[in-house]
Amino acid sequence: MNKKESTIFGIYPVLEAIKSDIVLDKVYIQKDSPNTKLEEIVNTLEKEGVTINHVPVEKLNRLTRGNHQGVVAVTSPIAFHDLETIVETVLSSKKIPLFLVLDQISDVRNFGAILRTAECTGVDAVIIQKKGGAPVSGDTVKTSAGAIFNIPICKVDHIKDAIFYLQGSGITTVAATEKTQKSLYDLELNKPLALIMGSEGKGVSKSVLHLVDENASLPVLGEINSLNVSVACGAFLYEVVRQRMGND
Repeated sequence: MNKKESTIFGIYPVLEAIKSDIVLDKVYIQKDSPNTKLEEIVNTLEKEGVTINHVPVEKLNRLTRGNHQGVVAVTSPIAFHDLETIVETVLSSKKIPLFLVLDQISDVRNFGAILRTAECTGVDAVIIQKKGGAPVSGDTVKTSAGAIFNIPICKVDHIKDAIFYLQGSGITTVAATEKTQKSLYDLELNKPLALIMGSEGKGVSKSVLHLVDENASLPVLGEINSLNVSVACGAFLYEVVRQRMGND
């Protein structure tokens, strides 16, 4: 299997990929399949911590035209980082770190655009959830203009656990949401910080909004009451840059 390809399908090719140095972003397993060999793949993936998605066969048919045998794997062009290791490393080397948490961003173009802006604004690491988000694929590389290779990405089981860990490490958490009257421009951002951006449809989840230290919104002066998440993320990140200029 050529490592430039974004998908691997079939039971034995996927098993071989797991054993090799190929990094798998997500693996899709057919629901209710009678093939017992799929159980071997699931057990192996669970040990490796790879994200498993149980989906209808129609989903697999859309992912590939080949004989998928009930399994399709999406490869990753990068290796993922451990959250605790990254946070400890950044805190030991940088006085005022900046992290970006993405809560279920599902559009690969938005994901790539956000990574590009994050790299340009000096974000130290991006944190995503294993399930529910956009795949880390060739399209991500393209839309990020290669920025994905320059910024650590951490995959976590639950965004809430990541937020608890960041807060416990002395990092202030700020969620971007239109469900608050507090403006981004009223916040002090020149301190250890983690920004949380929500999904395209639902925004930051309610359970996360209740956990963060601050909620903030952007002023919207037109008739459309919300911004594209990648645009909003850029506005938030550059406000952090503005406040920190001259203080490094």
